[in-house]
Amino acid sequence: MITDVIAETQNQAQVQPPSEKVVHHQVVIVGGGSAGITVAAKLTKGWLSDYDVAIIDPSENHYYQPAWTLVGGGAFRKENTRRTEASVIPPKAKWIKDAVVAFEPERNRLKTRDGQTIEYDFLVVSAGIGIKWDAITGLKDALGKEGVCSNYSFESVGSTWENIRDFKGGTAIFTQPETGIKCGGAPQKICYLADDYFRKSGVRDKTQIIFASGSSTIFAVEKYRKTLDKVIERKNIDTRFNQKLVAISAETKEAIFQHTETGAETTIAYDMIHVTPPMGPPAFIAQSPLADKKGWVDVDKYSLQHVRYPNVFALGDSSNLPTSKTAAAIRKQAPVAVRNLKAAIAGKPLTAKYDGYTSCPLVTGYGKLVLAEFDYDKHPHETFPFDQSKERWSMWVLKKYFLPLLYWKGMLKGRA
Repeated sequence: MITDVIAETQNQAQVQPPSEKVVHHQVVIVGGGSAGITVAAKLTKGWLSDYDVAIIDPSENHYYQPAWTLVGGGAFRKENTRRTEASVIPPKAKWIKDAVVAFEPERNRLKTRDGQTIEYDFLVVSAGIGIKWDAITGLKDALGKEGVCSNYSFESVGSTWENIRDFKGGTAIFTQPETGIKCGGAPQKICYLADDYFRKSGVRDKTQIIFASGSSTIFAVEKYRKTLDKVIERKNIDTRFNQKLVAISAETKEAIFQHTETGAETTIAYDMIHVTPPMGPPAFIAQSPLADKKGWVDVDKYSLQHVRYPNVFALGDSSNLPTSKTAAAIRKQAPVAVRNLKAAIAGKPLTAKYDGYTSCPLVTGYGKLVLAEFDYDKHPHETFPFDQSKERWSMWVLKKYFLPLLYWKGMLKGRA
């Protein structure tokens, strides 16, 4: 009998799973992009700061994506938009180079791809937005070849400039999906730059430019929309609204669009096509208890605190904040998130409020830019003492030279 018990115990020991690795941090930040790094930098800034902060992100590199429009237009070096992730992690923060696969907010913990269980006192979710290349039939295989390009990845952005630079005339299509995207103005900005370059290279008079958008208007804020309507008229761009790209036939060089209201399909032959793919919440967030019905992290739009889990905060593209998803919005969200997080840690009321501020530097050509700034109510929320709805060279200089410095030296260092 005793030997049987011993044998059974040994067998059980052999099939027991190895003990899981459990790590605990006071504040865990999911995502090492613009929002995550900015929050971590602000939390750990100063020699008096003693917060235990960990950032979970598997990426090797960190990108300044707002410049990819200029890269696609040949006005910015692609290499200058990339730095190593290690170089932007704040010195006092712990970098966990791993990916989150599941949240367990009821137990104040999460699971990672590499099998870690990470416990937290407070959680900040800033994991960005998912780009759905597969949502457009044929796009993934065609990207970067035979006139198909996109500014929405570091690998493909160079092909945009190649297509614009080498274009000899024909039909050039620029698309925008019906989903929310990073920087809602980016799809039209590259369209305007292409028009400028086609004129410079002498092919504009034998070119049809089509801007096909899943939205119903060129811009949501009336003050800036009026200016953009005039830009479109001046540039003779064929705008087609409520049209979402659903497929690309690389063999025939045709793009298939579907009307967002009627479902009717239209096929347009192209010589080049710049695609802005549909986007949405990352799957590991959409499938978690943290998500709202649409898959975004469900937070109060003023405090950035989760509506069901008071020790969870979120900001940036993966949150359901009803404003445009831009780095400029994050720059205003981060101080609110940090102030309220510190208050929550101290057991004090949350008093900081975010008003929905966002900004979209709308490039309308080389050396021309409309700086749109607005809040939740789509009311202009402008920085400078002049009418920002006008195209200005000074705002182009701001976009090309000053904002990258503000990003690398200000935001990511917790200074701006």
